[in-house]
Amino acid sequence: MVTMKRRTLVGVAGAAVLALALSACGGDGGSGSGGEDDRIVIGFVAVGPEGGWRAANEQNIKDTFTAEAGYELKYAPATNLDQQSQIAAFTSFVDEGVDVILLSATEATGWEASLRRAQEADIPVILVDRGIEPDDPSLYVTRVAPDNVEVAKAVANWAVSEFPDGAKYFTLEGPPGVGVVNERNNGWDSVIGSRPEFVKVGAQTANWSAEEAKSVFETVLRANNNDIQLVFAQNDEMGLGAALAVEEAGLVPGQDVKIATIDGTRPALEALADGRLSFVAEYNPLFGETLVEVVRKALAGEPVESYIVVPSETFDSPEAAAEALPNRKF
Repeated sequence: MVTMKRRTLVGVAGAAVLALALSACGGDGGSGSGGEDDRIVIGFVAVGPEGGWRAANEQNIKDTFTAEAGYELKYAPATNLDQQSQIAAFTSFVDEGVDVILLSATEATGWEASLRRAQEADIPVILVDRGIEPDDPSLYVTRVAPDNVEVAKAVANWAVSEFPDGAKYFTLEGPPGVGVVNERNNGWDSVIGSRPEFVKVGAQTANWSAEEAKSVFETVLRANNNDIQLVFAQNDEMGLGAALAVEEAGLVPGQDVKIATIDGTRPALEALADGRLSFVAEYNPLFGETLVEVVRKALAGEPVESYIVVPSETFDSPEAAAEALPNRKF
């Protein structure tokens, strides 16, 4: 297991080559013409339906770990985002003796016992997207994800440049207890927290939902006589919900209230291109090929960095969004 935490970037092109090599090394089963016994069995403890980003991420993993590539992917989404259903699926995969477990945790805490059980069974565990708390890299192979802290810092730095004299702002957060929520708050606060010209009106979860975000922000606007200049939405759906609330209050999103979001899905870039959003930070979900390389290394007993950062972009203008849209895959 990895004991030193470092960060690196795995090239997608290199990962693709390794994926092909892994398929070839699988013999007839790896080429898709042999028996199922030749396949590498992957247990995917997933989040399941949660919005556009999650759908793109999980579909990308399904499209990568295919039978034709030499894998049997066992997909186990959470029941209503419930952690206990994930722990049950994780335990089942350990008992079954799968080759590797991919874990996207609905909650950050409460995983130590499960991870130790997988470790005792010599089953490598790879964290997909979300980290765990407390973070103990000795309990898993690596975490593969964009860097939430740095992504949120990018949003905050844009806000500082956009509002040199400060602004009143509100934060729409994801569900409590989710590691990415804490990381995005930490990144934002590390920049904005030291700037007294930025006044925090409040923060509230909207559970990644556009409808909940619309309802929450409608109430916030009424309570503050529409005197809010900035919204930091921790995902695209909540930002789009906030834009609807702004419009229903008779204000103009992108002008009277600027809205910054994280994820970079097509609907968000379309809204940015139309001027309804003001800034979109991508949180790249398409890293299945990187996971292939990590699986190969883990099964070969090769060293793996304990945090592999997936590169992501930012979009700060309608023009940038319009340029990116034709090639947007999620």
